[in-house]
Amino acid sequence: MNIDFLQGGGLESLPQFATSLAIGLLIGLVRERNPAAKAGLRTFSLVALFGTLAAMLSEKTDAPSLLLGGLLIVGLMTIAAYFHAKDEINDPGTTTVAAIIMCYGLGATIWYGDTTLAIMLAIITATLLYFKTELHGISQNIERRDVVSILQFSVLTFIILPILPDKSYGPYQAINPYHIWLMVVLISGVSLAGYIALRLFGQRYGAVLLGLFGGLVSSTATTLVYSRRSKYKQDFVQLAVVVILIANLMVLIRLALVSAVVSPAILPVLLPVLGCGLIFGLGITVYWWYKLNQQNTIPIPEINNPTEIHTATSFGLLYAVVLSFAAWLSDIAGSSGLYMVALISGMTDVDAITLTSLRLFGLDKLEATETVTAISIGILSNMGFKLGLIFFMGNPLLARQCTFGMIATGIGIGLALLLFN
Repeated sequence: MNIDFLQGGGLESLPQFATSLAIGLLIGLVRERNPAAKAGLRTFSLVALFGTLAAMLSEKTDAPSLLLGGLLIVGLMTIAAYFHAKDEINDPGTTTVAAIIMCYGLGATIWYGDTTLAIMLAIITATLLYFKTELHGISQNIERRDVVSILQFSVLTFIILPILPDKSYGPYQAINPYHIWLMVVLISGVSLAGYIALRLFGQRYGAVLLGLFGGLVSSTATTLVYSRRSKYKQDFVQLAVVVILIANLMVLIRLALVSAVVSPAILPVLLPVLGCGLIFGLGITVYWWYKLNQQNTIPIPEINNPTEIHTATSFGLLYAVVLSFAAWLSDIAGSSGLYMVALISGMTDVDAITLTSLRLFGLDKLEATETVTAISIGILSNMGFKLGLIFFMGNPLLARQCTFGMIATGIGIGLALLLFN
């Protein structure tokens, strides 16, 4: 056995042990708040230090069994502490056992040099322990269809996506199955986040968050639902105006996020346009929000699950068609052909033309200004379509008030195009 490490007396390893102590204190502080728990500040601190010590001894002596043996000892001792405490009043111990084993592993991780990862995992662990009640509340509020949504998104992402070929097909090499489905995953993921948030928090926190979440899922569906609701309820109009305008402003933020993921190089040209539209529209929206002087019961829109295979496939096909059509028109008619596609396709889905334009920009088939112009035309076309829905399906007062907000957004986008392009 190599015992050279016992000679000397340097303290070069002290920072690792200090970090382990801090991690143990953090997790132990949170767990100490549970009066039934049999482990607190001292136990977690010692376990974290022991994890680092075991990892050091294992490495210095070239004996991995020391690290595994330490893990076994910690686990058995913790289980033994709870062996005689199985009544319902006391903590059953499963969470504490898992937390202690995690703490030991984090201590070992620090010794092997992954300090940042260990600290991040420690914070996540402490957060999970602290928000026990809130997490239980979320799990109780999630329905079967919400779990199905998450599972379906997992299928889209981890089963379908990996098996698709990452090759370009077609006369313009515009169709790449892997890339198309990756965009489906991206849009479905953003929509799923809004869908779950809408289900969990929309009813609870009112018009503003309902508009934000509705815009993440589908601004068109949100507009349709609240337009219908306002047609027969005069006192519902003001609330509907706020929700619809916020949902439509959220489209601009959503497109900025998608663009940042797909093509960050376009952001210096795109963000001023989206930002101006957001600022102009926000001014009108804030005015109507202040006019909303009574609290109504806020219905959650019945929006389809955004991760259903049928929904995802439909979007993928639409994106492929728009991509091919845009590539063809761009080839024979230049940027004007793409603008025509943006005008037509933007009425029903602004995501498809946005992703198409970003794709062509990434392939160097479009200039940055042409890309931003196409996206802007898609947004304006989409707002025009939704205004038509409001006039046709909603209350006349709702239509007039929403018109001011949407026109303001359009003016902001138009002015930015003139000034920055």
